[in-house]
Amino acid sequence: MPDTNAHGDAVAQAQPGPGTASGTPPVSVEARTDERRFRAYTFAVLSIGLVAAFAVGSWLPFHWDSRLLWIGPVLAVAFLLAEQLGINVDVRSGISWTISFTEIPLVIGFFVAPFEVVLAAHLVAGIGTLLARKVAGRVLYNAGAFLLEITGAFGVAGLVKVAVGAGAGDKIPWVAALAGTLTAPLVSTLLALAAVRVLRRRMRVSTAVRLTARILVVGFVNASVGLSGYLVISNTPKAWPLVLAVFLGLTALYWAYSDLLREQRDMEALSDVSLMVARSGQQAAARPASRADELVGGVDVREWATIAERIKDQLAAGRVVLRLRLEPKDAMRVVVAGDDLPAADPAADDPLLRLPGAHVRHFRITEANPDVRAALLDRGAQEALVVPLRSANQLLGVVEAHDRLSRWRGFGKYDVQLLGTMASHLATSLDNRRLLATLRHDAYHDPLTGHLNRPGFRQVAKEPLRDFANAVVLRIDLDVFSTVSDALGYAWADRMVIAAGRRIRDALGPDVPLARLEGASFAALLVGCPPEDAHAAAERLREELSAPYPVDRLSVEANAMIGYATTTPEESGDVVDIEGLLQRADVAVRATKGGEEVRGYVPSMGQIFLRRFQMVTQFRQSLEDGQVSVHYQPKITLPNRQVAGVEALVRWVHPEFGRLGPDEFVPAIEAAGLIGVLTGFVLGEALKRCRKWLDEGLRISVAVNLSVRNLADEDFPNKVARELEHHGIPPELLTFELTESGVMSDPQKALPILRELHSLGITLAVDDFGTGYSSLAYLRQLPVDQVKIDKSFVLGMGTDLGDLAVVRSIVELGHSLGLTVVAEGVEEDVARDQLEAMGCDVAQGYLISRPLPEDRLEAWLQARTARSPGRHSETVLTLLT
Repeated sequence: MPDTNAHGDAVAQAQPGPGTASGTPPVSVEARTDERRFRAYTFAVLSIGLVAAFAVGSWLPFHWDSRLLWIGPVLAVAFLLAEQLGINVDVRSGISWTISFTEIPLVIGFFVAPFEVVLAAHLVAGIGTLLARKVAGRVLYNAGAFLLEITGAFGVAGLVKVAVGAGAGDKIPWVAALAGTLTAPLVSTLLALAAVRVLRRRMRVSTAVRLTARILVVGFVNASVGLSGYLVISNTPKAWPLVLAVFLGLTALYWAYSDLLREQRDMEALSDVSLMVARSGQQAAARPASRADELVGGVDVREWATIAERIKDQLAAGRVVLRLRLEPKDAMRVVVAGDDLPAADPAADDPLLRLPGAHVRHFRITEANPDVRAALLDRGAQEALVVPLRSANQLLGVVEAHDRLSRWRGFGKYDVQLLGTMASHLATSLDNRRLLATLRHDAYHDPLTGHLNRPGFRQVAKEPLRDFANAVVLRIDLDVFSTVSDALGYAWADRMVIAAGRRIRDALGPDVPLARLEGASFAALLVGCPPEDAHAAAERLREELSAPYPVDRLSVEANAMIGYATTTPEESGDVVDIEGLLQRADVAVRATKGGEEVRGYVPSMGQIFLRRFQMVTQFRQSLEDGQVSVHYQPKITLPNRQVAGVEALVRWVHPEFGRLGPDEFVPAIEAAGLIGVLTGFVLGEALKRCRKWLDEGLRISVAVNLSVRNLADEDFPNKVARELEHHGIPPELLTFELTESGVMSDPQKALPILRELHSLGITLAVDDFGTGYSSLAYLRQLPVDQVKIDKSFVLGMGTDLGDLAVVRSIVELGHSLGLTVVAEGVEEDVARDQLEAMGCDVAQGYLISRPLPEDRLEAWLQARTARSPGRHSETVLTLLT
């Protein structure tokens, strides 16, 4: 017949240290209310049971017989054995039913003993077993249930006996005994369903009906077997072996059925637990990065409480305790389902928390060693199943199940197997969730500083932008990062970044979202900051960041540039885009390079950078459409005025922006990584022009400007060699011009490339000489043939004696090194004459010619030069004066 047990809700608590508890865990108001309701229900069941027993005992006659002295104990032993052979059906919501063979001794009891003896035998067997197992909290309820079961059985049997016309002194008819026996499990089931209702647990009506029908079927089979066996043996005493065989067969059938039910329940429980962990993991992945602290191993603590409750229900345990550790050195979180844990804290050397391996141990207080016995007493438990949760290399937690709720037996081998399988699933899921949480943290945080990264900043900033009308995004750039990297290495630069991030955090406070974007660039979000206060806040932060940085034993000077963007009045919390604010702040910080160190975004800045963006994205198409062309500026030798060559200069006529100078679009092209395409185009066009001149008998060299990014391409010399071979140009007619500052920014990469180009026979020239390093030591390192005096010195020669002295020094320095000296920016006859007097070799400038397209260059050559035969049967062009 069914057995009903109830227990409390799940609670969660945090412990202050590993393996310790912080006292009695809190019990929810709902749990206390349920406990009071169940106590009232227990009192009602016991009271009704006593009244019913008294009424039925007064109605049914009692005949004393000396045989009752041994029949009573035999019936008690029979009831006890019937329960021990029972089949446990553990149902969710804290209710456990035990389908036993008690119908067999009960139906026989109708024939061999009066009501009082059968009732006493059942009470002694049931209550004695409960007390032996120290399940004292449910004795009164079960005593009331026992009273109502036996009272209802004899009451119905008596009514059926009267209904079939049997007299008071007649033996009870078998139909009355069968009806009475079926009444006992029906009463027990109704009491259990009422307990479910009292405890406000959910159970579908279809489930209750199906369970009741199943119990009645089993009760009918048991009663029929017992009744048939009694009738057969009483009429045919030698037929008892046949009855015993039938009983044993029925028992085997029940046990097989029990195994099938258990396997089904265990599979359902495993599926439920796995789905719970999977769903909680998906919910954890959907949570914003700012709520990661609500998780234990990537799973919400409340989800673990639900999982613990499910394990407790499946094992029919009085209490299940999950001890979960986030990190190896962190405190354990304790999640409790069922009865409250005692106030005593587990000791640091608690044996149940230091079990090796990952398999289930079954401890009973009567069989355990002193240490384990003490640990069980500290938990207020008589027996426990304990299994560690382990990953490949660390302890993730411990699962404990305390005191099975069955009134007859404790945990068995099936419970051990089920908990072991569940623990394996939990350990794997917990390890995966922790890995997911780690990956999620890494995905949203910078590994160097621990601050947010760009995706994390976008994620965290969404909620504040919805809640606050005024918001400011700061973009902070330290301009010392690359310098420190080049001078001291990236390890020192990383220390600078860490120190800067710490300084920003201290200045803005712990609650301000802060991200490291890249390099030494940071972003911060100030919410509730009016636009008029944004500039002052940025200035204060810049002053903090611009103070010297003590890194190890050095003090590194640094400067910070800050751009900021504020939400506009037209933007509401629903439409503010953090990415848009970041872009505006980035535009503003780029604008600080004009001199100011703190700039706020204004719409006109966006137009400038939009123009640059359009130029970059449209550049390749412009090459194909012929919008980009090459102009040539002639150079002449001094003093004989012969045309020495031309410099190839790129020009772009944009359909929307008009004529674009190189100073406007070349830096954008270079930053976008397209300088190789541009250099290849100019080189190809220049060599085509040179080939035409050679075909006309003219020996005119062409000069092409190189970027420092060209010198980072190890295959660049091979590309140049292929172009020269393709056009059939002698290498000495090609000159590459490069700035000395560009070369010396990364000499380890640039110098090998330059040496390889020089070995091909190509002429190398240092452009804008005098504005960079300008030292003999650097010139001696460079494999160059020419130096070009920067036009700023040439233009100032006539009015500034200092510029005149610089030009004279460069000419003398170049000649002392055996270099050809070229002066650019020659715009007046006086300057040309002064350069000629100094011994300058080549002049270039507006006095000679502006940069010209191909057709106009040809006209210039024809109109302003005279042809004369030169060496190698080639024509030499001399400028007409």
